[in-house]
Amino acid sequence: MLVWKSGARHMRRVAGGLLLMALVGFTGSGAEPQGAAAASESLFVSSPFTAAGLFTGGIEGPACDARGMVYAVNFGREGTIGQVTPAGQCSLFVQLPSGSTGNGIRFDSKGQMLVADYSGHNLLQVDMATRQVTVRAHEARMSQPNDIAIGSDDRVYASDPNWGKNTGQLWRIDPDNTVTLLEGGMGTTNGIEVGPGNAVLYVGESAQRQIWAYDLSPAGAISNKRLLITFADGGMDGMRCDVDGNLYVTRYGKGVVLKVSPAGAVVQQVALHGTNPSNLTFGGPDGRTCYVTLADTRQIESFRVDQPGLSWQLQQAQSTGVAPARWGEIKTKGN
Repeated sequence: MLVWKSGARHMRRVAGGLLLMALVGFTGSGAEPQGAAAASESLFVSSPFTAAGLFTGGIEGPACDARGMVYAVNFGREGTIGQVTPAGQCSLFVQLPSGSTGNGIRFDSKGQMLVADYSGHNLLQVDMATRQVTVRAHEARMSQPNDIAIGSDDRVYASDPNWGKNTGQLWRIDPDNTVTLLEGGMGTTNGIEVGPGNAVLYVGESAQRQIWAYDLSPAGAISNKRLLITFADGGMDGMRCDVDGNLYVTRYGKGVVLKVSPAGAVVQQVALHGTNPSNLTFGGPDGRTCYVTLADTRQIESFRVDQPGLSWQLQQAQSTGVAPARWGEIKTKGN
C-alpha cells in the first residue's frame, strides 16, 4: 500500500516440516479441511509469526513458495526481499536492482518469483535457484504497479494506483510479456486476486473502500463488472482467495482480516495484533496457515483457517505432479 502525503507533496511508502511432505487431503478435485485436526485446533486466531521491526514500514508481498518459505518485500531496508522459514526465522533473500522497489509478490507455474516493482514500473522475475533478477515486463504508462495476481494460465494482473489523484488502472501481462491496459479511470486500485478456475478477477479500490468483481474470459479479457462489497470506513489493501472462492481482505487501519464469500457477505472477521495489515498469503504444511504483513509493527502475523489457499493448492499440484499439467484443469469444490 502507498499513501499520498499531501503536505510534503510526495509519495511515502508506509504499507504496503517443509512442504515436500505427503499432501494429506489433497486431490485433483479439491482439498477438504483436515477433519479432526481442523476441529481440534484454534481457527482464525492471530499471533506474531516473526519478531517485530525486522522489516520496514513498507512490508508487503507476501507469498509462499512450494517448500513453505514465506517472502515479503523490504526486509531491513527498502528495495529488498526477505525470506522467512516455517519457524519464523528471517533473512535477506535478494537485493533488487537500483531504482526498483518491490510490492506484490507471486509465483508462476514454473516456480519463478514475480515482483511488482512500483518505482521502476516493472514486473520483475527472480530466479529462485540463482537469485538473479530480470525485467519480465516494463510499462512506462503505469503510475506504480502495486499488487499482482496470477491465474493458473500464468497471466498476471496488476493494480496501478495513483494515490495523489485517488485514481487507478488495471493491467494484464501475458505469458509472452505483452502488457495490456484492461481498464483506466478507476479508483485507487490496490488489492487484486484471481478466483478459482480463472473465472473471476477481484479488484479493490482503497480510497473508495469497494471491491469489484469481473468475469474473466479464457484469453484474460474482463466483462460483467459488478460491485462485490463496499465498506463505510477504514482502508483496504491486499487480498487472497481460498479454494472455495472466499476472499480474505486486509482492512488497513482497522486491524482485521475479513473473510468475504463469493456473494459478497462477510462470514468471518479475524482480529490482528497490529493495526495496518498490508497483504496476506496462504501456506503451511496443508495450505491452511494465513500469513499477514503488518506495516505498523513491521512484522508478519499468522492464523489458521478452515480451507487451504487457492494459490497454495495450485503450487502444490504443479510441484508434485498430482494434478494435470495445466493448472486451469484443476477443479475446486463448487466449480
